Amino acid sequence: MGKALFGPAGSCERSAAEKIKSTEKLIEWIAAQGLTAFEYQCGRGVMVREPKGIAIGQKAKDCGVKLSIHAPYYISLASPEEEKRLNSINYIFQSAQAADWMGADRIVVHPGGLGKKSRGEAAALAKETLAAAQKYLDEHDLKNIHICPEVMGKINQLGDLSEVLEFCTLDERMIPCVDFGHLNSRMQGTMDYVKALDEIENKLGIDRLRSMHIHFSKIEYTAGGEKRHLTFADEIYGPQFEPLMEEIIRRDMSPTVICESAGTQTDDSVTMMSFYKSRL
Repeated sequence: MGKALFGPAGSCERSAAEKIKSTEKLIEWIAAQGLTAFEYQCGRGVMVREPKGIAIGQKAKDCGVKLSIHAPYYISLASPEEEKRLNSINYIFQSAQAADWMGADRIVVHPGGLGKKSRGEAAALAKETLAAAQKYLDEHDLKNIHICPEVMGKINQLGDLSEVLEFCTLDERMIPCVDFGHLNSRMQGTMDYVKALDEIENKLGIDRLRSMHIHFSKIEYTAGGEKRHLTFADEIYGPQFEPLMEEIIRRDMSPTVICESAGTQTDDSVTMMSFYKSRL
């Protein structure tokens, strides 16, 4: 039987109210609630240095919490400017280096915009940039770090499900980060878990389906896709997490499930974990 891991992205409103400031203390606090994963946020740049990274990693190991890292938001794999693409490779490298210090093995990467190209042209250029990034990691003794291209929520961004899966065909170490709130937003509320999971398995195989990286939150969307992240208290927008948990169990999957609810990500992680365990 597979075993899913659950945890939040970054700090939540409750941890902030309790004045938990260090990442090590935050990891302890998360673990005390029974959670087993945490995604360290480098969205605005990789600021962590080696001593701090090692300390965070040791704390996570002691607490039984698996770490992942969210790479900078401003990565642009298909930028028309070569300098921006080269910078993006460097941001991926910096994220992978920080992950290695922390004992994490996954970095989540936003593909970026279309750069005034057709979807096909942008996807092809993004694939080239990702291949160069993987080569760079391999050359710098970071072969163990999995690049996880993320499914994005806005329709005018690169990163629908088929594009992300195609990126992952570059190297069997690449793992898709499927944000089901983003996917539901792109699909205007018509997202189907069974179809999505079947597509992942058919394209990448059962092993990567089982070990996939998942982001989850309810998300408000417009005709252009994602508008804003919500909490599980919202009753208007989806998706619902329960059918996903049941599919994870049915397919014997062991994903890492990171909750990105707006401020309640830790509590909503516990809600998902509790439902999942109740169905085992």
